[in-house]
Amino acid sequence: MALALPLDPPRSWSPVLPVAAVIGLVALPAGPGGEGGAGPADALSALVVLYCGVRLLRQRRRPLSRTAALVFGLPVVGAALAAAGAVSPGAGITGLGRYLQIFVLVPAAVLLLIRDRRDFRLLAWSFVGLAGWQGAVGVHQYVTATGASYQGRPIRAVGTFGPQDVMGMATVVSFGIVCAVGLALGRTAAADRRLAGERGRGRGRVVAALCAATLLLPLALSFSRGAWIATAVTCSAQLVLAGLRRALAVGAVVAALGVVLVGGFGVGTAMLQERVGSITQVTDAPDQSVTDRYTMWAAAADMWRERPLTGVGLKGFPEYRDSHASVALSAGSDTDGAGSGFVKQPLLSPHNMYLLILSEQGLIGLLALAGCWLALLVRALRGVLRTHRGRPGLDCALVASGLLIWQLTDFLYADIGGPSTVLTAVCLGLTAWWSLAPEPRSPEPASARPAPSRHERVLPR
Repeated sequence: MALALPLDPPRSWSPVLPVAAVIGLVALPAGPGGEGGAGPADALSALVVLYCGVRLLRQRRRPLSRTAALVFGLPVVGAALAAAGAVSPGAGITGLGRYLQIFVLVPAAVLLLIRDRRDFRLLAWSFVGLAGWQGAVGVHQYVTATGASYQGRPIRAVGTFGPQDVMGMATVVSFGIVCAVGLALGRTAAADRRLAGERGRGRGRVVAALCAATLLLPLALSFSRGAWIATAVTCSAQLVLAGLRRALAVGAVVAALGVVLVGGFGVGTAMLQERVGSITQVTDAPDQSVTDRYTMWAAAADMWRERPLTGVGLKGFPEYRDSHASVALSAGSDTDGAGSGFVKQPLLSPHNMYLLILSEQGLIGLLALAGCWLALLVRALRGVLRTHRGRPGLDCALVASGLLIWQLTDFLYADIGGPSTVLTAVCLGLTAWWSLAPEPRSPEPASARPAPSRHERVLPR
């Protein structure tokens, strides 16, 4: 007997398949000694934007609603002003293109290509699949001591991203956990199945829960404190949004699982405990990586004070870093292992997205981008509340809200850069679809409603 996958059967070829292919291309190994520039996934994301534009022209559809156009237009204003003040025209054009790709064009394309919740779930399961692959590679690296160097030992799980992008695997696995948790928590309401006319998919919830639990191991072996914090905050928020009683029950299960993994099997006990303990020691006895981060944060804040409204321009942080940083900043970060030799990687960003925007785009850029993210978050949370009042799609609501919460939390410790950055754009697109796509005007099931004309833009959830 064939094992059925926990996905809804497609009615036709889904237009989000190219987006799923973008997610899949992130699994390709990084080039030896690469520094995480544009890769195949970034190139395909540009083709996805082009494909979306051609599809809109053929269907004669209005591209975006007024609200969506306003939300996605905000980042364009700040980035354009900062590009005009860049240190060179080339840096301005390159930086503007990257910001438009990640925060405007690809998210808008994902929003327009998703037709309904089935397409949304297809992309969510694609994230889980990618996380499973990267996590398996990471666990193998830890077990066989072929990972990136950590405290002099080649045991840090980095997946296929290499030591130059130690946050890549942690980011991918975190996205997979967030999607799996949302899928596991969101398909219990009978109203969801009744209103949408969908069959119960208990096996899908079980598979998603098992995937989320399994992915905790490679996340731990990534030794990424920022990813740990962001994932813990996000999963806690998802549990609360799904219901307090369920939050308490699942919290107890997770705590028991942690005791079994760490206490019973001793999974990386000493190093993991030391790494977890270092989170609370960043002010008392910080290591060099924490010292570098604080120094770059201070340098970014100093750049902003110098040019508070527009910043120093896109791609300007590396140029102004040395003139604003203290002598506590090291020459670079040492990377080694995972198939690459020893490399002294330069510190070219403050590892804080908010401070990076503030230093390079000033208050105008930060308010524009933060306004976009805040609008998406508020509307996504409002959508969660609607699902508790009988609307279908709680799983999509939890995934969309969780991905944005994770990203906004992680931006406190990281910024854009590397092959996994294109996944940030896809995540924003998923959140944008749940937050900004028009809802059906009629409460009856889709089978009872007349089919919309080609001039109508109705994206049922």
